[in-house]
Amino acid sequence: FYFRNKHRPFLLFVSLLHVHTPLITTEKFQGRSRHGLYGDNVEEMDWMVGKWLLDVIDNEGLKNTTFIYFASDHGGSLEAHRGNAQLGGWNGIYKGGKGMGGWEGGIHVPGIVRWPGVLPEGTVINELTSLMDIFPTVVHLAGGAVPQDRVIDGRSLLPLLRGTVQHSGHEFMFHYCGAFLHAVRWHQKDSGTIWKAHYATPVFQPEASGACFGRGICPCFGDGVTHHDPPLLFDLSQDPSEANPLSADTEPL
Repeated sequence: FYFRNKHRPFLLFVSLLHVHTPLITTEKFQGRSRHGLYGDNVEEMDWMVGKWLLDVIDNEGLKNTTFIYFASDHGGSLEAHRGNAQLGGWNGIYKGGKGMGGWEGGIHVPGIVRWPGVLPEGTVINELTSLMDIFPTVVHLAGGAVPQDRVIDGRSLLPLLRGTVQHSGHEFMFHYCGAFLHAVRWHQKDSGTIWKAHYATPVFQPEASGACFGRGICPCFGDGVTHHDPPLLFDLSQDPSEANPLSADTEPL
């Protein structure tokens, strides 16, 4: 692919099976990580990205002309386990995990961007963006224009990555579980405050587990969710773990 397109623009999308159950890990990487089979799977994915993608791009002299974006489509799976051993990922301070359309652990993932000579090295951006932003970003890079006959939810990442703007173009973001709206966030303009309202949240099994071990994955509707009226409200700028829902008593404003 690279050799055929070395002298013309190309778009390569790679969706890895790795870091997803079943954790298919080749013999070469089994036992490499102290974090078990999941860690082995991460190590093999890391090797694949480096060896098959980054090294080839560098060796072909395409390093400074290729925009690379590495990200995940959801947070780590908490329910994946064998016996007492957890096989899935770890979502840090964020509540919940994969299959949960509202909680931060299901939707809040890191992204890594590389474009030497164009984007500054070692920059950390804490603004929230969306995978929907890939489309307008790539269209912009290719010299095209996004369709004008419909609403495009994505925003080009380039102003944020280049530092010409300090805040994400998303004032509101809507978080669905399947076809059901579970939560919405509001990033107040010219402010660091981020509000998040939950209209429905999964019923954890067991209750304090933060996951749905009884079902294998949290459902999006029916008896597997709790509806909130009024919605659960959090100030993510002060409470990123979504541990303390606000009320009119605690937050009159």
